[in-house]
Amino acid sequence: MIGTKLPDAEWQHAEGLKKVLAVLGDAHGGPRYVGGAVRDTLLGLPVADVDIATALEPMDVIDRLEAGGIKAIPTGIEHGTVTAAIGGKNYEITTLRRDVATDGRRATVAFATDWREDAARRDFTINALYAEPKSGEIFDYFNGLEDLATRRLRFIGNANERIAEDFLRILRYFRFLARYGSGQLNADAIAACAKGAHGLTALSRERIAQELTRILSLRDPALSIELMITHGIFTPFLPELSSSAANDLQNLIKREQQFAQIASLPARFLALLKRDAVAVDKVAARLKLSNKLREGFARRLTAPPPKPDNIRATAYHADIETARDVVMLYSTDSDVPECLAQLQQWEIPSLNVKGGDLIKLGLTAGPLVAKTLQAIEATWIDEGFPDIQRQNELASQTVNAALSETKNA
Repeated sequence: MIGTKLPDAEWQHAEGLKKVLAVLGDAHGGPRYVGGAVRDTLLGLPVADVDIATALEPMDVIDRLEAGGIKAIPTGIEHGTVTAAIGGKNYEITTLRRDVATDGRRATVAFATDWREDAARRDFTINALYAEPKSGEIFDYFNGLEDLATRRLRFIGNANERIAEDFLRILRYFRFLARYGSGQLNADAIAACAKGAHGLTALSRERIAQELTRILSLRDPALSIELMITHGIFTPFLPELSSSAANDLQNLIKREQQFAQIASLPARFLALLKRDAVAVDKVAARLKLSNKLREGFARRLTAPPPKPDNIRATAYHADIETARDVVMLYSTDSDVPECLAQLQQWEIPSLNVKGGDLIKLGLTAGPLVAKTLQAIEATWIDEGFPDIQRQNELASQTVNAALSETKNA
């Protein structure tokens, strides 16, 4: 049951936060906690970031913080945001605002002193909850508490208008739906997202990629992704979407839950796309994904079809995480348990035979040493990574064969 008071939580007792709050008193009932910290504390979830709202204008906030010995960073001062850095933590402090003009990508704002006016410009009712730090009193202007209790995700006011103000809210809607929206779906909100999807082309690829990454990183985004596919949300920016993307992601998440394995972010992305390296590379370039993600895609896409007898070789050539992902993505249902068993508590071994060992056995230093070492390694992998004794036997056998071939040549 969601109460009307903010429950006590560990984050509220940080000494740095107390110092920040102490210098921000205003004549309009502030400062107040706002947004995620309030929402997640009411749900009993951990809080990562604490946002604070105030009627003080940004320069006043900076002056007060600095007077109190707190570092002030003007992170978004034109939009009213100042970051207070203290005790190894950052606290975002934002002046109450109202929108003057919007163009679907950004808003021109004017500073305000009306809390309801500030709440009205936010996206969802569950994100427009404020709490007075000392008393814990909740200020709820749009029935966000009721929506939070029933896990219903609603835009504030008219969904079409909220989306037209910032088209990124479409992707945010499906992210918040995946994390919080286990209640009844809001058909009007989803219809508004579908209607406004064309506006996603106006956004930077980085903003789209960031939101998509956040969606795919959630525990179970399958329903949100399915709704996004059904309502054409991906059409403006992801034409490479696989025709089986919804089923493939659902199957991946089902396997994660069944085998207590968490697939990586690259695997979640690949579940949406055809197993086509060229197409995947186009997606990565268009969305300006990180080199780390792109390298992760490449390792998974180039791995051979996973089988119990080759999955350790995949891990050896890449890493354990890549091998697990390949199993979760591309194995047949019957092979998944044995493939994962092959990787469980297995440490990737090292070939102990070195080039110097081959020279001692009679090879002349040069290209033949590298070629012979590669042949030994290939046989060692094929035999299932046998111990040092067998590695030495393989070295002797392969060197003798190489010497014989050289002599006969």
